[in-house]
Amino acid sequence: MAGPTTAERGARPGSTSGHAEEDGPEPRRWLARPRPLITLIAAVLLTAGAGWLLYGSPWLRAERVRVKGTEVLTASRVEAVAAVPLGAPLISVDTDAIEARLLRKLPRIDRVEVERSWPNEVRLEVIERKPALLIKEGGKFIEMDVKGVRFATVDQAPKGVPLLELTAGQPAGTQRFPATRLTLEAVRVRGELPAAVAKDTKAVRVRSYDSVSLELTGGRTVMWGSGEDGPAKARALSALMKAAPKAGHFDVSAPTAPAAEGS
Repeated sequence: MAGPTTAERGARPGSTSGHAEEDGPEPRRWLARPRPLITLIAAVLLTAGAGWLLYGSPWLRAERVRVKGTEVLTASRVEAVAAVPLGAPLISVDTDAIEARLLRKLPRIDRVEVERSWPNEVRLEVIERKPALLIKEGGKFIEMDVKGVRFATVDQAPKGVPLLELTAGQPAGTQRFPATRLTLEAVRVRGELPAAVAKDTKAVRVRSYDSVSLELTGGRTVMWGSGEDGPAKARALSALMKAAPKAGHFDVSAPTAPAAEGS
């Protein structure tokens, strides 16, 4: 019997191939480094450090308050009402609560911006309401802004602010509109007056929705009519005053047909 061939003798048992398989070197195995754990520890340390810096360190605390924009109000009054917690971490100062407190307790403030100024300051930017009309009650004057908001009562009338004289309810008055609506109409008229006329206006008189008139310096008067078509009436009044500078009465209730009379 013939023995196995040379090829058969070189074959590995169990191999289906007629060729011997080559044994290469085994791949080198690298030890896995614990990078996720190191990253986690670093993140924890950074977070803890940042937390201590913001809440525990003595360098980032509210130490002073700066107030800007006041005119009638004093900075000390605004600061007192703001009640900024001096000495507290600056990050913990509740700016929304300070803003709400100022608007609630100081109605003269129209808007206020409360900001943290790092590292240790709180800034209060105040915008005060401006009186557009005055309402006389007794010996005092109530200030009202261009939005119709009554925001302060003062002993003396501010210079250059006209009085509101509301006479609705008399026979000439119209009962369809409440006094609040008529007051807003007066404010609306006041806001649309030409600058030169507004400066000379002593009083805004409202008898009804369609009967708003002005008392100017020098005994002059203006019939404005309703609060509608304000810009057109303002242009007509300016042109009429230039054309008839010595007139004592101006009527722009119909702006397309203004009239002036008297001298």
